[in-house]
Amino acid sequence: MVARTTADAKGEVVVLLIGMRINRFRAVHLWLPVLLAMLRMLRELEKDRGRGLRAKVLLTASPRTYYVVQYWESKDKLYAYATAPDAFHHRAWALINRKERSGTLRGQVGIWHETYVVPEGSYEAIYGDMPAFGLAAAHGQVPLEKRGRYARDRFAHRSQEAPLTDGAV
Repeated sequence: MVARTTADAKGEVVVLLIGMRINRFRAVHLWLPVLLAMLRMLRELEKDRGRGLRAKVLLTASPRTYYVVQYWESKDKLYAYATAPDAFHHRAWALINRKERSGTLRGQVGIWHETYVVPEGSYEAIYGDMPAFGLAAAHGQVPLEKRGRYARDRFAHRSQEAPLTDGAV
């Protein structure tokens, strides 16, 4: 393991934060299925890498809040999975929507997600004595010197030559 590394991401990076918050611990029959559905979707995505999930990190923010940081190949693959009729997400989301409309989940369990499409030059990473983690697990890792010792250098790194803007060939 190299002491200091950075992520070897090229181009834009797609990050999905998705999770749940237990609002009422006693409503186990409502929040446990949500938690289990999240885990089942992750297993489905790990079995079919073609769907576009590159890496994930499971986290907890408190005894009430659980979430996953997901790194995707593209926003198109993320959207395709979210809307695929054959994916477990489609069934789980339909069930959650029915429970929401009926008021069953209201106040019992919170569900949220945030999606970010980050252009190259707007992300950087550093890992000290770490195996591939997060962005580096999704895109690979390289020695820090390959991208720059300082954050400003890593932000400035481009995976390919910038396109010409004056029309020259």
